[in-house]
Amino acid sequence: MRKRDHNVLTNAASLLVCGLLAGVVVAAAAFPAVAMSGLAAKAGAETFGALPTELTVARAPQISYLLASDGKTPLATMYDENRRDVKLADISPFMQKAIIAAEDHDFYKHNGVDINGVARAFVNNQSEGSGRQGASTLTMQYVRLAIAYSATHPADVVAATEDTSARKLREMRLALQVDKEFSKDEILTRYLNLASFGNGAYGIFAASQVYFGKPPSKLKIEEAALLAGMVKAPTTNDPTTKAGYPLALDRRDYVIQNMVDIKAITQQEADAAKATKLVVKDKRTPNGCVAANVNSWGFFCDYFYRWWMQQETFGSTTYDRERRLKSGGYTVVTSIDVQAQKGADAAVRRAKKETSKEAAMVAVVEPGTGRVRALAVNRQFKLDDPKNPKNKISSDPAKSRKGIRGNYPATVNPLLTGGDGITGYQAGSTFKIFTIVAALEKGLPLSYTINAPQQFKSEYIVEQGSDAACPGTNKYCPTNSGLKAGGVQNMWSAFSQSVNTYFVPLQQQVGAENVVDAAKRLGINFRVSKENEWANNKAAAHDWGAFTLGVSAVTPLDLANAYATLAADGKYCEPIPVQEIRDPEGNKLDIANPRCEKRFSTEVARAAVDAARCPVGDNSSTTKCGGSRTAAAVKGAVDAPVAGKSGTTDSEKTAALVAMTKQYAVAGIMADPDWPQTNVKMKHKEKDGINPPVYETLRDAMKGKPRIGFEPPGQKISEGDQRSIPDVKCVSVDQAKSRLKGAGFEPVVSDARVASACPAGTAAGTTPDGRTIKGGLVTIQVSSGGGSTPGTPGQPGNPPGRPGGGGRPGG
Repeated sequence: MRKRDHNVLTNAASLLVCGLLAGVVVAAAAFPAVAMSGLAAKAGAETFGALPTELTVARAPQISYLLASDGKTPLATMYDENRRDVKLADISPFMQKAIIAAEDHDFYKHNGVDINGVARAFVNNQSEGSGRQGASTLTMQYVRLAIAYSATHPADVVAATEDTSARKLREMRLALQVDKEFSKDEILTRYLNLASFGNGAYGIFAASQVYFGKPPSKLKIEEAALLAGMVKAPTTNDPTTKAGYPLALDRRDYVIQNMVDIKAITQQEADAAKATKLVVKDKRTPNGCVAANVNSWGFFCDYFYRWWMQQETFGSTTYDRERRLKSGGYTVVTSIDVQAQKGADAAVRRAKKETSKEAAMVAVVEPGTGRVRALAVNRQFKLDDPKNPKNKISSDPAKSRKGIRGNYPATVNPLLTGGDGITGYQAGSTFKIFTIVAALEKGLPLSYTINAPQQFKSEYIVEQGSDAACPGTNKYCPTNSGLKAGGVQNMWSAFSQSVNTYFVPLQQQVGAENVVDAAKRLGINFRVSKENEWANNKAAAHDWGAFTLGVSAVTPLDLANAYATLAADGKYCEPIPVQEIRDPEGNKLDIANPRCEKRFSTEVARAAVDAARCPVGDNSSTTKCGGSRTAAAVKGAVDAPVAGKSGTTDSEKTAALVAMTKQYAVAGIMADPDWPQTNVKMKHKEKDGINPPVYETLRDAMKGKPRIGFEPPGQKISEGDQRSIPDVKCVSVDQAKSRLKGAGFEPVVSDARVASACPAGTAAGTTPDGRTIKGGLVTIQVSSGGGSTPGTPGQPGNPPGRPGGGGRPGG
């Protein structure tokens, strides 16, 4: 490659010659008789000199790549045009020589316009019977492509490609200028990155991938010659079609021989290349989430796409944002954790087949960053083919009667994240954590006791005669599972056993509006319009009596993120599907950074987590969980410090479980998205219930990860203001009540009698005994006589024979 001379004399000569030729060309087109006159030449030179010399070059559309969090595992590709710019050093020398051999032998000799070629074409094209000859250099072709890609109006694209003398002249004038501004290598690189190679391949990188499944740096002689031969007529010379294959082969051999002519290769190399059988892959680059690297990852990909479309950083309109994604050439390292995602995919499919109407849904969020690490559901991410539908008839009877198909096994609906009509699912007693948080913020400690009856008559108003009302009243009257009393409970034991008649009065005491507000601050979104109105109206929220039992719709993602906020010591982070975003120049964009803020005190968050360790088989730092656990198998399966909660709705139409460590919060919901009023009972602990997919996902995500303990809460928020309980043994029940009231406690008389040395009918002792919270409940145990020593049966807040809610209705 010789160094080109761009001195004034050379460029002036080129302009003069091109101007004269311009006059001839223009005149020949309009007035053949005067084509060679001096007048034509003079007019042409003046016209040529007045043509624009500035070429606006917009970046051509570039493919965007989505990768997993490891920065290397492909997730998906997004594009309008399959193109990825590469440097010349990354393009095989054979490809560089092949395109010159095919299109412009004198590329390194001329100044953007081949004067001899223009003259030859003019003379040939004036001869009757001669085929049309062109004289476009690679530089002129690059100019044409650049004008087309920089056009802002369809008419400009047409003008850039129409077969007219005016267009040729404009290209020649701009080519001379481009040749001054860029080196030959730069022009060659730009051309190869812009050219179309057919089959949706734009630029040499895409072409090399589509036809040969390799990077352009690895192209051999015969492969490079094939691609170089396609740019003139990519549709006609398409080697993937029956008609185009022989034409592509002939054109390839033609280019190979031209490579010999320009001394790029030897005749021996050419003969060997021609003898090589033409084999092409026809492997179009997958486009969009329906063509994700792994089909089940399409749900995460779709979540990313919806997130991107909401970011104003990428444009003021959704149209602008989509164009940026599909033509901006971004490299996006998403937050998907391959290990966690694979574990979740396997777990949901072990529980339920893809053909099951029940959807087993699992979302995984990283506490402290909000990064979504996995989204899995037992569905295929694709549209059901309307011409050959595979989906089952809808489980909704109304739709079934009309022959409407459901969303299983295939769907592209955002089942896990909400949107497009997906509002979420009831998650039952997982919502009780919000009542704990609100109570803690109001100053009530974890040890706060309530005597939970079999049925609690609340102050909340419901429709008289409804199933939720006390008989003959309009008062909301929740019950426990099995219609059993809960007994004296604190937050640890009540949460562990899921005692409904503890949490409804607790919510009533702290204000339902404050519980709803805690849920909102933790990240719960209310997508049902009526529920959203209630959540944003304090007066309406104040009367939302069943809220603590999880009657509001929620997505698995929101639920996981709410618990993740607590695991992160009260730091809320907006859920995000990205870890890093780089533009085509390699610049990192700040939009991928976590978006977090402190929403709860560290002590409140740690205390709530301490209570949440109880239901999933772990022990709180104070070991006051009581005996019954609603999801005790979680601890053993995960083998790490864990916290969480199960939840079930009335008639078991949904089932939910949240389980988390310090590194991952996993929320699972099992429901029928097609028909929320399903007659199928959703399960928990069984292998086809929701519990196994949740703890198996967490178990697999935690493989190889350190076991980090939860920090215990302080004594004040755990125990409150502790006071000594007076000794009431062997005094009358009335005297015992009086002593306890005088000491600042709320006495409750037990219905059961215990054997004691005290006379029958007198106080045998208290539960708890020793010390408890000021203002707390103290149960007076009544003696049946006949005993030798007053006892203290049961643990504080956990009398024997008093099982709690067990995760049933609302639990």
